[in-house]
Amino acid sequence: MSEFSDSDLVVVVLVALAAPILVDLLPRIRLPSVAVELGAGIVIGPSLLGWVGLDTPLQLLSSLGLAFLLFLAGLEIDLERLRDPVARLAGRAFLASMVLAGGVGLGLHALGAEGGPLFLAVVLLSTSLGVVVPLLKDEDEVATDFGQLVMVAGSLAEFGSLVLLTLLFSTGDSASSPEVRVVLLVAFALAVGVAGLAIARTWRSPWLSDALDRLDDTSAQLRVRAAIVVLVVFVTLAAHLGVEAILGAFVAGALLRAADRDRERTHFGTKLEAIGFGFLVPIFFVASGIRFDLDALLGRASALVWVVCFLLGLLVVRALPSLLYRPQFGHRRAAVGGVLQATSLSFPVVAAHIGQEIGQLDAETGAALVAAGLLSVVLFPAVALALRPWSAPADVHRWA
Repeated sequence: MSEFSDSDLVVVVLVALAAPILVDLLPRIRLPSVAVELGAGIVIGPSLLGWVGLDTPLQLLSSLGLAFLLFLAGLEIDLERLRDPVARLAGRAFLASMVLAGGVGLGLHALGAEGGPLFLAVVLLSTSLGVVVPLLKDEDEVATDFGQLVMVAGSLAEFGSLVLLTLLFSTGDSASSPEVRVVLLVAFALAVGVAGLAIARTWRSPWLSDALDRLDDTSAQLRVRAAIVVLVVFVTLAAHLGVEAILGAFVAGALLRAADRDRERTHFGTKLEAIGFGFLVPIFFVASGIRFDLDALLGRASALVWVVCFLLGLLVVRALPSLLYRPQFGHRRAAVGGVLQATSLSFPVVAAHIGQEIGQLDAETGAALVAAGLLSVVLFPAVALALRPWSAPADVHRWA
């Protein structure tokens, strides 16, 4: 157990514990705990106090946290909803976002932003489901048509940006050319199709269903173990096929949601959320703060300008298409949907890391992207809650 001989992990888990408590004590500020976690990571990391560094155990737990965050986001996807008119509306909005992203990416590149216009466009396309879904849950809006619209729109953005990042940019040596990336992505899609059918058939088979029900609430926790197997298999499959592992985690969650029809009855999702949001995901956000290069952000005034530019870019690319929601949901819900769609943190963090690895971004631009994502998480959900046209649930007075 020598890997736990230092205090780094102790400090990180203490920060993860303190973040939601702090949010709970300051309900008027309406800060999501992930923003506090990332901000605290910056404070305790090398950029400021220097209490914690990213050693091997923390890097491993952070990677698992990122995979679990995307896995849980995939579990929120109701594939049957993709046939609804709400999904078609979300699809039209995402197509509009893609067009706007291309224009904004070109504009930012013309203004001198580091990174190709296509890379910048892909980064601005995403929505952080891991931030938006808890807010919708706390507001009892997940099951409504509007809540499903925002979730489908966010899912399309998260999945679409992951696919585009994998297709157009990769850290793998084997995916150096666009042609190879296309072939690998098609191979991954075929593998997902075959594996998805196999998972659905096996998961619903009488013998496994009986075993899952019999051992679900024992020390075996069989459903949870099976879910972890699905997650690890898809992440490994994605990595071996030269696809970003985070895409494999997201797909694993979506397929498992479709296969497990007894999720609500068995509290299966709650158990997985306990592992993710209770342990691994907070470590990812705190570690992202530790990794954050504050010196690169504050070293030049231009970096702060780029933070504002990227934040405005998120609003243009993701919030502006919500104008399409007005005929069906009204002006205020459309505005709420727009600012929630523009909330993006996990993908800019990941994209900044990948962008610097493949030489698309320098440290200054990467830090500016992460800072813009952090500000979007701090500001946009608070704006959404201030604009909400529905009444807050009686038992929920804050978002943590």
